[in-house]
Amino acid sequence: MNDGTATIARDLGRILQVLAVLVAAMVPIAVVWGEFYALPAIVVSSLVPLAVGTGLARAFADAEDPGKRHAMVIAAGGWALVALFGSLPFYLIAWTVAANPPLLAVPGGSETLAAFRDPLNALFESTSGFTGTGLTMTRHEPELPATLQWWRSLSEWIGGVGVIVLTTAVLARPGSGSLTLYESEARSRKIHPSIVSTVRTIWWIFLLFTLVSIGLLWLAGMSPWEAINHGMTGISTGGFSVTDASIGTYDSAVIDVTLLPIMVAGSIAFPVHYLMFQGEIRNVYRDAQTRWLLGIYVLGTAGLTAILLDGGVYDGLQETARFAAFQFVSAASCTGFQTAGGLGTGWSPAAQLTVASAMVVGGAAGSTVGGIKVIRLIMLVQGTRHRIAGVFLPASAVRRLQIGDRRLRESEAAREIEEAAIVAFLWVIFLVIGAYVLMLTVDTGQYTLENVLFEVASAQGNVGLSAGITGPEMPTPAKLVFLVNMWIGRLEIIPVLVFVRGLFTWSGLYRR
Repeated sequence: MNDGTATIARDLGRILQVLAVLVAAMVPIAVVWGEFYALPAIVVSSLVPLAVGTGLARAFADAEDPGKRHAMVIAAGGWALVALFGSLPFYLIAWTVAANPPLLAVPGGSETLAAFRDPLNALFESTSGFTGTGLTMTRHEPELPATLQWWRSLSEWIGGVGVIVLTTAVLARPGSGSLTLYESEARSRKIHPSIVSTVRTIWWIFLLFTLVSIGLLWLAGMSPWEAINHGMTGISTGGFSVTDASIGTYDSAVIDVTLLPIMVAGSIAFPVHYLMFQGEIRNVYRDAQTRWLLGIYVLGTAGLTAILLDGGVYDGLQETARFAAFQFVSAASCTGFQTAGGLGTGWSPAAQLTVASAMVVGGAAGSTVGGIKVIRLIMLVQGTRHRIAGVFLPASAVRRLQIGDRRLRESEAAREIEEAAIVAFLWVIFLVIGAYVLMLTVDTGQYTLENVLFEVASAQGNVGLSAGITGPEMPTPAKLVFLVNMWIGRLEIIPVLVFVRGLFTWSGLYRR
């Protein structure tokens, strides 16, 4: 990797420059809400990544465009650095309140904010935000300063589309380098021939959906501030909330129903949204991912409703279907909004594993979601059927694997089935590792195996639903493994493995 160090360093520097601007965007929030004590922490949190990023970008300004391997390292390293530097506002504001400097008129602190004086908790919150996970180290979100409430929502909103996509849109760098970076963030389909035009169109669609979501939630009964934050974290399928019990705080069927299409929209690929805006509504049915995704929502909701009815968790079919639909769509779309309270105490193992399965699969590739992705589920199911059918045909038969509107030759089908199988296998391996670490570190008398699997699937699927395990009192080893789970879940594992190998190669600990 030594030959690509300059390229990697330059692009990581540019990512940090963009992050510095995002942090500076907290200043108006602090001023409007009168949280002037937070301004020094915000300024420092912005200047640090700006200085590091500018130094790297200028020192290696003449580096070549990244190749595929370099792009993966940039993607994995960029997400890690953004999470690291993005933790500074949590950490510095928490310590500002604790120090209580006399000239800043600091209000009384809270236990919730005090948790971020631990740098690991601050890093966890930042990583959860930028990866769109939504698991949190806070216990009482309303106690957080509005500045940090906004930063949590903004991090998920940016992370939903992707840090690399944002950087590509801002820098407007044409050519193959931008394309490889775009693809390194688990995206393959373009909207326009130009990658810069593609990412800008994605951001326009995302901004439009965000504004519509905010307006709908406000009309449904949320306050303007709550609608803004939940609109941003809903369409980005992130799940951070500014209330204590997530969406369950409102206990409103109107708000639940309003959020369902918002979460579904966030889980559908952006190219499909673009075609729909062009009047090609049939793409909802013609696109294989979208068709399967909608089918998963319907069948999963029906199955979960039946399980909850059998367990007598709620009163009657209507109430049961309401909670089942919201939780299942929230899980499958990787949003993480919660209305059912602590799923670890009220739901049966079958119900929890049903929701966990939805978190493992996730939504459509090319959207804002985590998980293995529906397209890989399609490839594995259709590929298995294709291979079994081939046993009954002569060796000379010419066959094609039909995936949506694509007809793959045998060599193409074998390659894509292999890729889907590798990602799914690695996904399960890291899921098992996370579950094993969690079982060794948490109180197994308080939490069951299904609770543990649920929590790890939520972290690695970038969902945010919780069985009650995640929190500031969580053991340090569990926090560390969840950081890895969230990171690899957002980048679909392969870029992270390439990044780790690159570190070993660069340090001389690994030789090909």
